[in-house]
Amino acid sequence: MIRIELDEPTLARTRIAVSPLWETVNSLYLLRRNPGEVPWPYTGWARHARRVLAELPRTEPVRLYFVTDARSPDFLSPVPPTANPTIAEELAVLRATPPEVVAEQLPRYHPAELPPWLRPFRDDPEEAFGRLAAGLAAYWDAAIAPWWPAMRAALDEEVLHRARALAADGVDALLADLHERVRWEKPVLTLVKPADQSFRAVDQRLLLLPLIFSRGALACSTDHPEVVAVSYQARGAAVLADGATTVPVPSADEGTDRLAILVGRGRANVLRALARPATTAGLAAALGLAPSTVSEHLAALLAAGVVNRRRIGRRVLYGLEPAGVALVTLVGPSPVDHEVVTATRRAI
Repeated sequence: MIRIELDEPTLARTRIAVSPLWETVNSLYLLRRNPGEVPWPYTGWARHARRVLAELPRTEPVRLYFVTDARSPDFLSPVPPTANPTIAEELAVLRATPPEVVAEQLPRYHPAELPPWLRPFRDDPEEAFGRLAAGLAAYWDAAIAPWWPAMRAALDEEVLHRARALAADGVDALLADLHERVRWEKPVLTLVKPADQSFRAVDQRLLLLPLIFSRGALACSTDHPEVVAVSYQARGAAVLADGATTVPVPSADEGTDRLAILVGRGRANVLRALARPATTAGLAAALGLAPSTVSEHLAALLAAGVVNRRRIGRRVLYGLEPAGVALVTLVGPSPVDHEVVTATRRAI
């Protein structure tokens, strides 16, 4: 059990955030916990992710997350700087980790001998964090980004649902209904895990992080002086199994972007992002574009017959038509620079 005692000021500052970096790191932990076939709805994604790790040398630094201890220093997955950061913003925080933070945290986890995989962060933190951030960026681009618009839409709904519960019923009701393995017996928040640890949060902020890649696993971060972060399983993981899934694995040396030359860089990026069905808002967040710009691109792609539009409950999802799949697959950086991983096409 992990028990976190929360005082009233900390409870009063409870917030909810989305973290692309925590999703990325937890996707690696998911692969680590399941060395064989990863259960549905992660199965197809996991096959693609493992191929990315095997075929893209740039992702090699992320293998660090396969050898970490049960409890690792929080500087390996820092608390998100805002409620809605981009992966670039979070990787910038990771790169800029101060050496004094490393020096402070390492003795807590390894008071005796430091394991080899952590020594670079002690000996040359700037190089070590730069290398890790570059590896995470490469892994994100190839293994997470194609799914991110749909994931982001599901996470936005999760955050909205929890925020409404917090506003309507208060923090006690929110924490009591967070997850089946999260117990709230005021003032102690208990995460049901094999580890046995206790912490006390005084005059801090409780940050809740819903994760698509949690798959029931719970995590907490207590090293930050102002924030206690707790992750939990978000609803909506099924988006990883929905829709057309022709996802290219980019080579280590990408050439000229022929798709951008053909349809324009903005529309090319939208087409590639639609390897997984996504909402307008999800695409805008993932691509760093204004929603109006994304809507304009989608309207043109719909008129061209390469994109479809379907309503699922309250969401309007856009996906690729067969012609769109052909464009993304056949007209890329170079016909020999991509290998295509094709998973099962499911009806939405």
